Amino acid sequence: MGRKSSKAKEKKQKRLEERAAMDAVCAKVEAANKLEDPLEAFPVFKKYDRNGLNVSIECRRASGLDRATVDWAFELTKTNMQALYEQSEWGWKDREKREELTDDRAWYLLARDGSSEPVAFSHFRFDVECGDEVLYCYEVQLESKVRRKGLGKFLIQILQLVANSTQMKKVMLTVFKHNHGAYQFFRDALQFDVDDSSPSASGCCGDDCSYEILSRRTKFGESQQGHGGGHCGGCCH
Repeated sequence: MGRKSSKAKEKKQKRLEERAAMDAVCAKVEAANKLEDPLEAFPVFKKYDRNGLNVSIECRRASGLDRATVDWAFELTKTNMQALYEQSEWGWKDREKREELTDDRAWYLLARDGSSEPVAFSHFRFDVECGDEVLYCYEVQLESKVRRKGLGKFLIQILQLVANSTQMKKVMLTVFKHNHGAYQFFRDALQFDVDDSSPSASGCCGDDCSYEILSRRTKFGESQQGHGGGHCGGCCH
């Protein structure tokens, strides 16, 4: 009985350690979500004045956005993405996309021009993916008049800065394989890698999936490079 009892104790100890580790992950995500303004400590990133653009950038919760801004974000996303969604296994559904954009966990980086009109945004969340605390970028959408001026890259760099400052392990995002420009942008210009949880890497559906999950580790996730994560799922919802 001694050997059996010892194994039972080891299993129990392992469960306790795993629970403690997950509690620590959730605590970091919850702390990040309690911030009033994740950009407060980085005022230099609240303005983009390059390549003929002069815009201000703010970080807001979805719950703090007015209806007009939410409607603009939805319509811009629909204009830019509906055709791409319809080429995928997901399809496009107005109601689901609007619900996603207005979820209580959603944060926004908003870029506004000199007239205070929104011209670009990123929807992101602090969350748990495969046992890791992450900043997940759901959208980066720009009006056509402000594209190819470095603003999209700047918004992603802000997300990487915020992920580091909140001790997230990585920045993650999903990109359609057939959205060739975006895929190349994230892989080449921003040095994102195919994440271990992506269908092509995990082997769950491989070439049958129309999307890849990409990620870039922060300094807090670099020590885990090459090591697989735990069970995919969140704990802080």
